[in-house]
Amino acid sequence: MDLAKDIKELPDSEAFQILAESPISMVLTDPGIEDNPIVYVNRAFERVTGYSASAAVGRNCRFLQGAETDPEDVRRIQQALADKTETTVDILNYGADGAPFLNRLLLSPIYDRDGNLRHFLGIQKRLTETEAQNSVNVTQHTIRELKHRVKNHLAMIVSMIRLQGRSASGVEAASSLARRVESLQLLYDELSDPSSGAGKRDGNVSLGAYISRLVNTTAHLDGRAGVRVNMDVDDATCNSEQAAKIGLVVSEIVTNALQHAFEGREEGLLDVRMTAQGDDIVEIVVADDGVGLPEDTSWPSRESVGGRVVTGLLQELRAERDVTSGPNGTTIRLKIPVTTEDD
Repeated sequence: MDLAKDIKELPDSEAFQILAESPISMVLTDPGIEDNPIVYVNRAFERVTGYSASAAVGRNCRFLQGAETDPEDVRRIQQALADKTETTVDILNYGADGAPFLNRLLLSPIYDRDGNLRHFLGIQKRLTETEAQNSVNVTQHTIRELKHRVKNHLAMIVSMIRLQGRSASGVEAASSLARRVESLQLLYDELSDPSSGAGKRDGNVSLGAYISRLVNTTAHLDGRAGVRVNMDVDDATCNSEQAAKIGLVVSEIVTNALQHAFEGREEGLLDVRMTAQGDDIVEIVVADDGVGLPEDTSWPSRESVGGRVVTGLLQELRAERDVTSGPNGTTIRLKIPVTTEDD
């Protein structure tokens, strides 16, 4: 079998084509071939590691390991592969130039529609020196909590890859997918950083701190100089599964507003507020003073991938929504029941 086979031969080929342009480093391996070799890496992997696709495809991922790689981290990866389960590991890897770097690896099996294991998906992030030092301080309890949560989060990523792949192509699709993956990556950063205001020792998340970071990141990536973003968030706590879904919803709303609400204008205001209503309800309001939604358009729109993603997430969150829109702007108001790990 040709290990460098055309990417179009892989399942959901349009989805995998989108991965090529994603700024998030991703790798696919094939457990059906001896030694589970790499069969695909995207361009971000090439940038992160320094290895070209031709140098990586056909080799087992352990070629990135070196003399100082912790054997316990290797064992955890091998165990997850053997058990066909999800895991997250911060592991010391080595680039093509021989320099070591700490790699945050999110690993998940991918099954076909008949339930057969087809691939393992690895999502990677090269940690900065500060992030690497914080990683050293993460307790084993926190690691176990993260591993417990990876399953549903990576399942969400794979689902979105397939949904996006069936519906769009090109740079815009890759950007949308990458932003959704990034919102989950930010959550992992918060959970695994013991000094963060969002990560909690009990596995819950400070939703206000997470939403603040997410909105700031989105505004930096998708904003424009003349549009101001104001934020006012309460300190509310919820479990990480809810935080992931709420983060994706907020990311979609804010991105849509920044990209479309101020068309034909140089200036504008986007206001993001989150208030805690007792211990079990949060209200999130995103308001802009833009041009309003197009006539005969509802939110979320079932015509777009983002709209379908939001619709599904709001149903899972059991969220109430109220949308008002006119020539002076749009206001989206969500009321979401939240729970913690102890509830």
